[in-house]
Amino acid sequence: MRLLETTGFRRAFPIVVTFTLLAGDAWRYSIGWWGFGAIAVVIVAFSIMLLVHYRATWRASRLPYPLIAFVGLATLSLAWSFYPGATALGLLTTVMTIVIGIAFAIAFSWDEILRALGTSLRLIMGLSLLFELVVSIVVRAPVLPVVAAPGVSYSTYTKIPELLYWSRDQLFTVYDGGKIQGIVGNSSLLAFAAFLAIIVFGIQFANKTTNRPLTAFWLLTAVANLLFTRSATITLGLVAAAIVLAALLLVRRARTPGARTATYWSMAGVLVAAGGLAVVFRNPLLALLGKSEDLTGRVGIWQTVIGLAQQRPIQGWGWVSYWVPWVSPFDHLVFRNGVRQLHAHNAWIDIWFQLGIIGLIVFGALVLSTTFRSWTFATDRPQTAPGLPGRYTAVTFLPLLVVVALVVQSLAESRLLVEYGMFLLTLIAVKSKRSPEYDLLLAAKPAPGGVRG
Repeated sequence: MRLLETTGFRRAFPIVVTFTLLAGDAWRYSIGWWGFGAIAVVIVAFSIMLLVHYRATWRASRLPYPLIAFVGLATLSLAWSFYPGATALGLLTTVMTIVIGIAFAIAFSWDEILRALGTSLRLIMGLSLLFELVVSIVVRAPVLPVVAAPGVSYSTYTKIPELLYWSRDQLFTVYDGGKIQGIVGNSSLLAFAAFLAIIVFGIQFANKTTNRPLTAFWLLTAVANLLFTRSATITLGLVAAAIVLAALLLVRRARTPGARTATYWSMAGVLVAAGGLAVVFRNPLLALLGKSEDLTGRVGIWQTVIGLAQQRPIQGWGWVSYWVPWVSPFDHLVFRNGVRQLHAHNAWIDIWFQLGIIGLIVFGALVLSTTFRSWTFATDRPQTAPGLPGRYTAVTFLPLLVVVALVVQSLAESRLLVEYGMFLLTLIAVKSKRSPEYDLLLAAKPAPGGVRG
């Protein structure tokens, strides 16, 4: 277990994990699902080793109750699942992701997590622009994945759908409606990674934990990636994050409980007003953001999935996370531009479909409780000693702003339920429940023994 305490491991492992979870398709498109699976198994194995190594600092009973309830409900759904085999497979991948999230929360400090996210996002931002530049200058044609997804044969198409391409060679046509996809092979996923990068690089810039001119360069790179994806959802997410950040700064400056309360009511009014304006002017806003009134086909997908959810409204059809394309009803459920869809493009509709109203309540409780603790972590002044308040730091913004990003994306994508979404939600849910002083122990001694968090 000495490897787990080395500086090299503590720096490299979080980078490999966050890069793999945020850019999983980069691995799958280049080395295939079997290669990606091998990487995932190694990551889970090391995560379990970390949990064993830090066994004196955590207990399963101290994990967030909504998280435990969610895993329990997903497991119980095996009993009534319409597709028990797919539920077993989905449950396995979900538990693997949650294990990684718990291990991160226990073994690494917020500073270490911020550093790892910063490095992996720099790789994703830089490689994505470089990849698209090579495609547009050298290849000058759309590029397919090196390894096709399971069940996909390009020879069966007379014209290969655009959704199957790794890159569509649109870097130089972004101002004419084109969108880059980067190494992640999807403009929506690249937009979220850029959104997350703006949050992380902005915190690093404010915290002065990295070279500020270089961090400013990477911040501009993230903005470029975001602009070139032309994502309406993430554009709205940036507005939401800006409002939340403004609220955090105002609350931090409030000197009395009354001033804090006034700030809360003021921000609530701003949010209600913004929401009302968005509803009233939704069509002009969608046109401005380059979206059709049916949200690029999402409304039709939602209607289809809601129709199924209403057939089993209480308990759902059974947990599956990613839709499994070889079993009913997913084998013929939703097609878009000739490509089978593997999620509902809305995490909440997906939860209702898979785990019913019960699942919505449990998962909603997980998100709400995590959001509340993240808000408290960001607004409460840290204590360096009993009765001795410390200075605010920018890193405490990270959990809440990431949750905001995940929740906004959950309205148009189902990634909150899989891979980086489930990992980040689990990480923040577990870590926000632990004592902030535990990070000081991690910084002082990589493997604290005998201290329960």
